Amino acid sequence: MNIILFGAPGVGKGTQAAILAERLGVPHISTGAIFRAAVAAGKELGLQVKRYMDDGLLVPDELTTQIALEALDEPACANGFILDGYPRNADQAQALTDALTAKGSAIDKVVYLTAPVDELIERMLKRGRPDDTADVIRTRFEVYQRETSPVLDYFRAVDHVTEVNGVGEIEDVQTRILAALNGTAVDQK
Repeated sequence: MNIILFGAPGVGKGTQAAILAERLGVPHISTGAIFRAAVAAGKELGLQVKRYMDDGLLVPDELTTQIALEALDEPACANGFILDGYPRNADQAQALTDALTAKGSAIDKVVYLTAPVDELIERMLKRGRPDDTADVIRTRFEVYQRETSPVLDYFRAVDHVTEVNGVGEIEDVQTRILAALNGTAVDQK
């Protein structure tokens, strides 16, 4: 199953994707994790993306798409994957769709995790990442609203989006995600 976990910064995409990937036996592809690892390793890619991350801005489409599509070409993704942090705008969504179509594949489901913004800001400040300052977090939310949220419209047009409440204990959110993927109703509280 090819899944995108989608939602605002701090909603728990990475945490939920890691658990879901283990349960489904497919890789969790996180562009944010790839970027952070490249920065930590001092790689050329890291130097390219660091200046964007430090300012809370999105890494340019071409670079992000290249990284995501290279990850999806790995043999481990042959039986499915969970994307976290990509696509971040409609152009990236189209590039992903085109690349998957060329391989005879497609996105099966977009799981849209939701939570109140105040709670997300609080979560992000508690993570303790060096790029999680109040100003950077505010910039991320502005960029998300402007550039990333239209991805939902893109995938809603092809009826791939399932909304899941991202508030609560990790296990409760995971139960909601699994129910959404299986097409069954579950209490969203």
